[in-house]
Amino acid sequence: MTTATALIRSHTDLALAGPVGSLDAYVDRVARIPVLSREDEVVLAIKLRDHGDLNAARQLVLSHLRFVVHIARGYSGYGLPVGDLIQEGNVGLMKAVKRFDPDVGVRLVSFAVHWIRAEIHEYVLRNWRLVKIATTKSQRKLFFNLRKFKKNLGWLTETETQAIARDLGVTTHEVTDMEQRLSSRDLSFDPTPDADEDDNSYSPSAYLQSPESDPSVAVEREQWDEDTTDRLSHAMSTLDERSQHILRTRWMTDEKATLHELADKYGVSAERIRQIEANAIKKLRGLVAEPAEA
Repeated sequence: MTTATALIRSHTDLALAGPVGSLDAYVDRVARIPVLSREDEVVLAIKLRDHGDLNAARQLVLSHLRFVVHIARGYSGYGLPVGDLIQEGNVGLMKAVKRFDPDVGVRLVSFAVHWIRAEIHEYVLRNWRLVKIATTKSQRKLFFNLRKFKKNLGWLTETETQAIARDLGVTTHEVTDMEQRLSSRDLSFDPTPDADEDDNSYSPSAYLQSPESDPSVAVEREQWDEDTTDRLSHAMSTLDERSQHILRTRWMTDEKATLHELADKYGVSAERIRQIEANAIKKLRGLVAEPAEA
């Protein structure tokens, strides 16, 4: 088993569990864990990197759990459980500890914050909306920056929209669309199966316009379809048998014949079959259109 795999398995209960009970109790518990000095942090990181010391990894993770709590609370405005956010942040912390290089000269917390935020971002995007709203890197950046920006502002002005689009490398349309989606809330599209029939609440699907809602339009369409079918059938009967067979096998069957197959059947070239087909279609169009032009 590699050191990385052992690290993950060794600390699954610790870092993935997160605040399984009272959130306040968990926060209080991790706040009591001492913060490591720079010197102690370097010593533990070297032990983990050079010797695979899992106890050193455990101390590094434990001493930084308070920072995960602090970062996760900054995402509480998305309506997701803070405990779940902390749990995802702990996953990022574990990944950071596994990849931390003490020789670079930075503190672990400075390195880990990016991994912690990355895991929380993924969780927010997976769970905040039922429909994906940020599928590219620029859209993700827009999602989180615009959410933060909107805390202190009403609807964006045209100048503000253009400025945000320019800074984040997206179009103004994407900024406006994201702003609208951030300001809305999710609703069930269809009514719930156990909804009370006497309940006065309706799902969005009840307000969608139905193209079949006008009886006169439905009747007119049905009559037009019937008339067109009759005229097409009559027009087909005026064609010779070879033209009828070519059109039926080329356009009116599931397994359509090719030009070459029909050419072999009738002993002519494929080009001749194409000409017969084109002439027959032209004649049909004229015959079908005659009643409308009368």
